[in-house]
Amino acid sequence: MMRRLLQPFWVLLAVIFLIEAWLWDHLEPIVERIVALIPLRAFKQWLSDRVDALSPAMTLIVFAVPVIPLFPLKLVGLWLLANEHWVSAATVIVLGKFVGVGVTAFIFDVTRAKLLQMAWFKKTYEFIMAMRAKAAVLVYPIKQRIREILRGDGDSWSSRTLRLIARFRKSVHEAR
Repeated sequence: MMRRLLQPFWVLLAVIFLIEAWLWDHLEPIVERIVALIPLRAFKQWLSDRVDALSPAMTLIVFAVPVIPLFPLKLVGLWLLANEHWVSAATVIVLGKFVGVGVTAFIFDVTRAKLLQMAWFKKTYEFIMAMRAKAAVLVYPIKQRIREILRGDGDSWSSRTLRLIARFRKSVHEAR
């Protein structure tokens, strides 16, 4: 009974987790393109050379420090929310999220090998990757159902409604 009550909570957590993973996966190539456009490739090589000389524990500091300057940006977003500047707040919060994930992906790419030398970090990383896989499995049936509904497949009321809307749109466009 309790498991049944918590199912929506776990699905929500899985969705949030997958959104974070999706952002990570999709921002990493964007950051790579930005690195290719501006002289960050040289910076990445310089940082990689410095990280190679560090211990894994010191590498953890290199990984954590770049995210710290983004904290005030999040506070600005919260202040804007508190003062009912909705669009500005949303813009600042989303920008902070994208920049944070992008910078973290960039730095993690440089520091991954050293960080994974620490047993606790490796276990945490493997745990997160396993949770990501479980979240994907948990959310997969919901994603499939949403795709079916959007395609108009199936016999549910939502599928029939979408097929009806599609036929109506087609008839309107043909009438022109």
